[in-house]
Amino acid sequence: MNTIDRLVAWFSPERAVRRMAARSALAYYEGAEPSRLRKFHRERGTANQLVRKAAKPLRDQARHLERNHDIVTGALRTFANNVVGASGVGIEPQPRRRDGTIHQDYADRLLEAWRDWERSPEVTRRFDWSRTQRMLAKSWARDGEVFAQRLAGPVALLDHNTRVPYSLELLEADMIPVDYDGSNGSAKILQGCERNAWGQPTAWWAYKTSPDDTWAASTSNLKRIPADRMLHIAHLERIHQIRGVSMLASVITRLEDIKDYEESERVAAKIAAMLTAYVKKGTADTYGDPGGDPGTNPSTNPRTLSLTPGTIIDTLRPGEEIGMIDSKRPNPNVVTFRQGQLRAAAAGFPISYSSLARDYNGTYSAQRQELVEQYVHYACATDDFVGMAVLPVWTEFVRIAHLSGVVPMPRDLKPGTEDDALYVAQAMPWINPLHEAEASAALIAAKLSSPQEQIRRRGANPNHVIEQLRAWQSLTSDLPASDGTPPAQPAPTTKPSA
Repeated sequence: MNTIDRLVAWFSPERAVRRMAARSALAYYEGAEPSRLRKFHRERGTANQLVRKAAKPLRDQARHLERNHDIVTGALRTFANNVVGASGVGIEPQPRRRDGTIHQDYADRLLEAWRDWERSPEVTRRFDWSRTQRMLAKSWARDGEVFAQRLAGPVALLDHNTRVPYSLELLEADMIPVDYDGSNGSAKILQGCERNAWGQPTAWWAYKTSPDDTWAASTSNLKRIPADRMLHIAHLERIHQIRGVSMLASVITRLEDIKDYEESERVAAKIAAMLTAYVKKGTADTYGDPGGDPGTNPSTNPRTLSLTPGTIIDTLRPGEEIGMIDSKRPNPNVVTFRQGQLRAAAAGFPISYSSLARDYNGTYSAQRQELVEQYVHYACATDDFVGMAVLPVWTEFVRIAHLSGVVPMPRDLKPGTEDDALYVAQAMPWINPLHEAEASAALIAAKLSSPQEQIRRRGANPNHVIEQLRAWQSLTSDLPASDGTPPAQPAPTTKPSA
């Protein structure tokens, strides 16, 4: 109690109690109290319990939308293309000598072997490395997780088809049963993941064959894959969460509503385009006697009115007129409603509204602001993807390249730096190339940035750019300048006098 409360309590303890009770009633979180005007949701399980129940239904629904909803198809493709890029996440080796300088010779030999491996990195030989990355990124967003088993050295029935004996086996989330729990000695298995006492994954339990073979999709058809051989690229939202959940989870309902609404409006507009008319009768006596003989009353005989362009109808009877059915379609509010819903959906899925809706209206400043803000999300997703997929693959590739004798580590290499590398992500596109180029040149001139940094920002390797410039200079050295000036001749060499 404060001083005033103690003073009130001295004279009237009852009033002091009421003051304390009133203060306690005010000291609460309004958002934590349910009311008749607001729904209140309580947690009904742990993170893993919720994932066990919802991961597969969400994954199935996300795949259904990808197959049948153009917006979701474009959203997933946009996500993968911006996170990985057309050429994939680039790697620029940075091994060091003992004196701290870049060991360029070793880096060049590593990069040469890496280029050979990129052509056929996975066991089916269907995808190169850049497409493999895009497949992994799209599966990560759609399914919430994707796996890849790392296979090195001699493996039964497997031809690596590359100089470095190293391959990846891509596994969709279905290959690791989310409902498989058990134990393996003292280790506990939860949702197909075997963990130690600290919760660190030690192994994954996967089907030996595809779950498409329903007869084989049982716990007796599982194999144990050590965790150090398995890549797990997952969308995790809780600290103790084991399996990933689709990134579309929070927007699936909204996307389904958009699809249903657009389909109903599309069908209504299609029906409205089919001209529908009716004949409005006059007074009641023109309908004839329903119980009489149709032949005696012409008004009860069926009639056919042909409607063709420019038709003139002069067969209407007294009191009749032609009426048209107006369905009020297409609805002029469809676009506004769709834009609002897609803006909300873009807040829950990591791509911009313009990319989701393919709506690029707006000023240059607004478009650039949206691009700059959105690219932070792409950069974060790329960083997650590099940490879960690209970095472990590169680290093991360097090790296998050394052990196989393809690219042995030199003696003057600083220990621990053999797998150091820069990971070059997709560059943020330029809206106004002239202004962007001038800004880059100004940063370099003011020594606030290096040419190498600006080249990497464009998604290129500085060494490759230098090689291309040298090759171009060599090819064009004997050509005259654009103003007609003949090429400069090399200075004559003179022998030194005796």
